[in-house]
Amino acid sequence: MDWKEIYNSKLVSAEEAIKAIKDGDKVVTGFACGEPFGIERALVENYENYKDVQIVNMLTLGDSPWCEPRMKGHFTLNCLFASQSNRKAISTGACEFTTSHFYEIPDVIKNYICPRVSLVMVSPPDEHGYVSFGTTVDYTRGTTDYCEVVIAQVNKYMPRTFGNSIKHVRDFTYFVEIDEPLPEVKDVEISETEMKIGENCASLINDGDCLQLGIGGIPNAVCAQLWDKKDLGLHSELVGDGVVDLLEAGIINNKKKQTNNGRTVLGAAFGSEKLTKYINNNPSVEMHPIDYVNNPAEIAKNDNMVSINSCLQVDLLGQVVSDTVGLNQFSAVGGQVDFVRGATMSRGGRSIIAMPSTAKRGMISRIVPIITEGSAITTPRNDVNYVVTEYGIAQLKGRTLKERAKALILIAHPRFRPHLILEYKNRFNEDAFTKEELKEQIELIKVHISNSADELREKLHEDLKKLLKH
Repeated sequence: MDWKEIYNSKLVSAEEAIKAIKDGDKVVTGFACGEPFGIERALVENYENYKDVQIVNMLTLGDSPWCEPRMKGHFTLNCLFASQSNRKAISTGACEFTTSHFYEIPDVIKNYICPRVSLVMVSPPDEHGYVSFGTTVDYTRGTTDYCEVVIAQVNKYMPRTFGNSIKHVRDFTYFVEIDEPLPEVKDVEISETEMKIGENCASLINDGDCLQLGIGGIPNAVCAQLWDKKDLGLHSELVGDGVVDLLEAGIINNKKKQTNNGRTVLGAAFGSEKLTKYINNNPSVEMHPIDYVNNPAEIAKNDNMVSINSCLQVDLLGQVVSDTVGLNQFSAVGGQVDFVRGATMSRGGRSIIAMPSTAKRGMISRIVPIITEGSAITTPRNDVNYVVTEYGIAQLKGRTLKERAKALILIAHPRFRPHLILEYKNRFNEDAFTKEELKEQIELIKVHISNSADELREKLHEDLKKLLKH
């Protein structure tokens, strides 16, 4: 039987395919730009036919219908990365959350969660009968090796990608042909703050470095500052549109990499049609499972590895919080620790934690004396090297506790420095700055306090008065 006969024998409607899902099953699905929404819609429409089915998903760019009250007793969601559509459900207990370093997730899913069914999205088969997992190889491809039932949404919009990204039609249980544009993560305008952060990060990047970049304003701002660099490499769990122009211009050419030389290595692509078109049938881009891409030992094989990740909060010890706000789950650990450790192990490597100095439109400081109660530490202080804000760079590796705290105070927003300086005194029983240094700080602080919002200004003045009295 040739591949076309095999394919056609497995081609069914979504309604027919989902009949293979039984009560009590655990069903793992592709995520982000590779989430098989066509098949999922059929499940939602027929939810009353199922009992106690768990949906396992990493990150959705769409809705989370599994969390709706009507789904109780039918479907529950076990997510591995909180998103806007399910954060509230996690906090109320309507949705389960499983935490893990990203590179361990394929093992966690296979050996601990143990799904019976895998739902994925793939490209149409090529002339040899192979389909591609396109934008999202990550953990997705691996689930099709061991799940008893594998249902694939075949979508003409899914790009064909190279690397460890293909499987033959014989390896699937059912195919469902549903063509629909992929979810997109479109670029947003880079803010002035993000551009300054990008400039500070770029100052730590040298010609020939191998980069890990995420998605969003800060990674895009970093990309915008790299046009004077040359021979950069790219080995990253995921990227957005910001890297495309650098790749096309040859700024990123991967010629200095020790592994996958000449190739961009990714676990997933989160972007718009611009990125999808670039990776489609592009032999210079390889998509690989995340237990390879994010494995710290594999990352470290490339010299001069530079990881750039963001966070929500850093305390004066250098402890980094990236995925929780108090007791509430905001996102997930993702690949931050994977790449921080991989970059640290790399010869000449550097890890960077980059963030705006404030949150909530400037109302709170991201650099704090003590992390918010209930928050989980994402990256321990011993792993942290550089912390970057729009106000500068704090290098923490090899520094004493006092040196760390002072370096972080100097990159905090000036309006919040009085409180941090006083907390330094309380903690270490000595002043953070000499009298001359403090005079300079106070002049800077006064300017920024005067420009603060009315509801914040009174409190800030109180902090400044305490510092002046001290």
